[in-house]
Amino acid sequence: MAYLNESPPLPPLSTLFPHIKSDATTLPRSIDPFIITTTTGFLPCRPPLVHLPAQFDAATKIVEDMPIVKEDGSSGLLATFKLGPLIDSGALPDLSSHIADLRIKGAAEDAYDLEAVTALFRDYSFLASAYLLEPCWESWSKDNDGGYGLGRAVLPQCIAAPLVKAADILDLPPFMSYAASYALYNYRLVNPNLGPSVYENLRLIRAFERGLDPASSEAGFILTHVHMVQETGPLISGAVNLLSTVEGSSKDTTAAVAAFQTMLSAMTRIEAHMEQMWTHSLPKDYLSYRTFIFGITSQSMFPNGVIYQGTRYGDSKQLYFRGESGANDSIIPLLDHLLEIPMPQNPLTEILRDFRSYRPKPHREFLGWVMSKSAEVGVKAYCTGRGRHSENRDVDDANATLLPTLYLKLLDHVRSFRWRHWLFAREYIIKRSSHPTATGGSPIVTWLPNQLFAVMDLMESVYQDSGLKEAVDAGDIDDREGKVVKEMMDNVTTQREKLDREVKKYCAERGA
Repeated sequence: MAYLNESPPLPPLSTLFPHIKSDATTLPRSIDPFIITTTTGFLPCRPPLVHLPAQFDAATKIVEDMPIVKEDGSSGLLATFKLGPLIDSGALPDLSSHIADLRIKGAAEDAYDLEAVTALFRDYSFLASAYLLEPCWESWSKDNDGGYGLGRAVLPQCIAAPLVKAADILDLPPFMSYAASYALYNYRLVNPNLGPSVYENLRLIRAFERGLDPASSEAGFILTHVHMVQETGPLISGAVNLLSTVEGSSKDTTAAVAAFQTMLSAMTRIEAHMEQMWTHSLPKDYLSYRTFIFGITSQSMFPNGVIYQGTRYGDSKQLYFRGESGANDSIIPLLDHLLEIPMPQNPLTEILRDFRSYRPKPHREFLGWVMSKSAEVGVKAYCTGRGRHSENRDVDDANATLLPTLYLKLLDHVRSFRWRHWLFAREYIIKRSSHPTATGGSPIVTWLPNQLFAVMDLMESVYQDSGLKEAVDAGDIDDREGKVVKEMMDNVTTQREKLDREVKKYCAERGA
């Protein structure tokens, strides 16, 4: 059947993402380390490069001396607020010319060793954030109730120039990001043979406070994210398989059911790891190391932005970048796009879209493809039996409620994930700090509920419109499964009411 105003079909997956099913260990270093495969998922395709090339030893020494508590347990530069004075004294030369040394010999002129460039981006983004926010750390550490004061308004060329050059090569904003610096490119393995699936095998490469101690809350905060993301290979595989199945519009839903089961299993593991955040990283410790992961955009510490000296931006342009945020992770955006979850048209959703540019380029491209492909083939219509795909399915099939149920269960994982994120924000931040914005620059009280309410709205709509509620009420669905679905939807109703009360309460307390 032809449909009016349809866009041309997207190119095949194998054309757009030729490495998605590759053995990650065989990929050349000229490929962005965040290239997506169904084995490594959203993690880098190989463990992050720990050490910068020797040309950057001066930067390495400073970033190793920087943490409040260093790896050997001694005090570092930030402990006594000496990083800024050291940088300002000229101790770090501008090493940006050495980035040319990272080109791959014998390859095209613009072919770089992107693992080395990403490691460089990581280390210089740590230096940049520490330098800019060191005065805020001093203000906060001397008076926790006195706020953060002002950060430094100028990033010197010795940090800014290499950071901007590395960011340009990677097609990223030149500021600390969740994936390419703070979290997903910031772990090493104690035993390479064990891999990242064993939490105790993970260690940080860089830290601000006490994170080089694996038992610290800073280490736990970052490494819990790594441990979650290492489960994303099957999630991507399931998403790709579901899109392929829906595109075929077959009456046989066996492949679609298998794809859902793969994704549901993956999300169960991811959320189990996520729940470990409470013990890996204690709420009482978070505000301390959080000081160093704020951005520039919408932050009181940088009322006039930051000037990046000696870069293509010029020496007078005031720049604004969003800070590191777990909201830049790609797990939930993948499911948002795959399941076609509509977001309200408001300024809070615009922030959600703005976060996209801070993800690695391969993540952005893949998520963009999933969003377009899901809309093209109609995943929601296929799974709920309402829409153009229903004519291709046997509506009286004994399994007629199976796909809507699986679709709803995966939506419930999105809800559960976002609900837990809200609990983290509430317990780690809202109850402990009056600062109005999150590290990424979003409003601390209202931003997460904006997306959480949207998921709940869709769940209610699917439950009603797919005929699933009618089937549950009439007993036309397996008793055990019907009970699970009903309890799930009762929980949505209860949780919506609770969230609404909490948001209103915290907004009233803060005058938001």
